[in-house]
Amino acid sequence: MKRNFIWAGIFLGFVLAGCNSLTGKSVLEGTYVSHSDGKYSVADDTLVVEKGDGNLVLIHRRTGFRRLTDGKPGKKEYETEEWKAVWNAADGTLKELRKGRLLYLDRDSDGLILGRRVYRKVK
Repeated sequence: MKRNFIWAGIFLGFVLAGCNSLTGKSVLEGTYVSHSDGKYSVADDTLVVEKGDGNLVLIHRRTGFRRLTDGKPGKKEYETEEWKAVWNAADGTLKELRKGRLLYLDRDSDGLILGRRVYRKVK
């Protein structure tokens, strides 16, 4: 009897650990990266997403890029931005407040989509 109770507790622990509710903001928290190559530049983008108050989410964007001149990369340049966004759990979207950008949570790949750019979660 005692042995069955222990196994039931272990099983319940695994079930609860495996549950991942995609409706909460805690799912969003983490670091997302994206890489893009274009005709005029090569860029690496990082989004660090953290919880704010209520439905508010803070996003720190860091971009490193190289401009291409005659197909050759130039000096690495950096830009940073701080965004505030509102999380809509029903739609799985983040609406950035200053410029109105929409980020979509890709529930299949655990990534974020901003326009045509796809960010994959690394942490």
